[in-house]
Amino acid sequence: MVSDNTRNEIEQYLGQVPSWMRALAEPASDHSWGVVRDLEFGDTELTQREKELVGLGAATAMNCPYCIHFHTEGAKMEDVTEEELREATNVAANVQYFSSILHGAEVDYEEFVDETTEIVDHIETQRTAVGDD
Repeated sequence: MVSDNTRNEIEQYLGQVPSWMRALAEPASDHSWGVVRDLEFGDTELTQREKELVGLGAATAMNCPYCIHFHTEGAKMEDVTEEELREATNVAANVQYFSSILHGAEVDYEEFVDETTEIVDHIETQRTAVGDD
């Protein structure tokens, strides 16, 4: 269970201490809240909207109904549209799909890195050429 100070802070942020916070073991509870507070709710390089879309993508790839629900609701609070939600879950599914292919086929990682560098260079060249018109 979280300390009294952390409990009060969570209640200020969330209006309650959710059951999932009460499920944390004592040594990890205060620290775990700090990570959620600072990374997911704090002022960071990503906007809250971006964080919710990343969270939704990760939750989709992990097939976690809890996290999918949490980040879908968070995304809606950030005015993410239904179409954007669908797209985010489709991108996550696509990444998971190709990750399975790459791992299953045991694609050589170094070759993959080299090819990705070449692809990025090609796309940047194409973008520069379009910008010159």
